[in-house]
Amino acid sequence: MDYQERIIIDSRVRSGKPCIRGTRITVIDVFDYLGGGMTISEVLDDFPDLTLIDIQACFAFAADRDRRLALPANETAVR
Repeated sequence: MDYQERIIIDSRVRSGKPCIRGTRITVIDVFDYLGGGMTISEVLDDFPDLTLIDIQACFAFAADRDRRLALPANETAVR
C-alpha cells in the first residue's frame, strides 16, 4: 500500500504530526484508539470520515517508519 496518498505531514496541521489526508486525525490518534481497546469497526463508526483504507495506511506508515528507524546508520531502506 502506498500510504503517502493517505498520510500527510503538514506543519500547519496538528503541529506537523502525520495525519490522515482531509482530516485532523493523526496516525497516533488511530493507534491510541485501537490500543485502548476499540475495534477497527468502532473507530470507523466513531469517525465516519475515515475508511478502512485510511486505517490500513496508518499501519503501513508505522511499519515503514519502524523499518527506517531500525536500520543501521550506514544503510537505507529499499521500497
